[in-house]
Amino acid sequence: MKSLITRVADSRWHALEDDRVVGRGDVSRRPDGRLFLSIDAWHTPVFDQLADVMLADLPKPLYTVVDEADHDLASSWARAGFTTRRREWEYLVPTDPRVTGLGSARPPAGVTVVAAGAAEEGRLLALDRAVRAEVGATVGWHNMPAEVLPRLDGDTMRDLSKYTVAAQDGEYVGLVRVAALPRRPRIGLVAVRADLRRRGVARALLADVLGSLHGRGTESASAEVHEANVAASALFDGVGARRAGSNLELVLG
Repeated sequence: MKSLITRVADSRWHALEDDRVVGRGDVSRRPDGRLFLSIDAWHTPVFDQLADVMLADLPKPLYTVVDEADHDLASSWARAGFTTRRREWEYLVPTDPRVTGLGSARPPAGVTVVAAGAAEEGRLLALDRAVRAEVGATVGWHNMPAEVLPRLDGDTMRDLSKYTVAAQDGEYVGLVRVAALPRRPRIGLVAVRADLRRRGVARALLADVLGSLHGRGTESASAEVHEANVAASALFDGVGARRAGSNLELVLG
């Protein structure tokens, strides 16, 4: 039976059979302006019909994210013409210093850690701009997590309380961004200014953040790392984090 596909709102489509909803499609705009799709359907033909109608209605490029282990869903998006743009490893990061080995981690001489919510906005924005310029000149900011991409208005920070920073000589030189999500806290970004890398600043920041979470009874945090980001993978591997899976970001240009 061929489903009746109806656009029931600007961002939602329904697939109907005998007046029953047998599939739903949604589109959402990320802060950086990109459109991401999701489809939940009872049967493969329903998925394909929803995809056909949604793709005809929406401007390109379009994106979606799938669990790499979900082969059926990945295949469905491939049939619709989507290809892999990036792969991110999903890490579970322990907070117990006896597991992370960060109990004795201290900032290098002259560097201090400023607790989450205590950073001064102007200096934090200056560090954010410096880090983004360094990333843009090397691996490319398009390879960073979607949640820390610039918004359409150019704003890169909305909630300063999520940031723990490292300071030296009156300037901020490193940061960790942590979002307090319902299931478990999420480490969205770890960044250190290029001239201070490989000196233990990132480990000191993680020691502070993870130690605080452990003190509040949180056993683990999550983090996503682009497969090409060798330094970030080494950092999390070095504190006892384990890969719990991987996600694929797909694109239709």
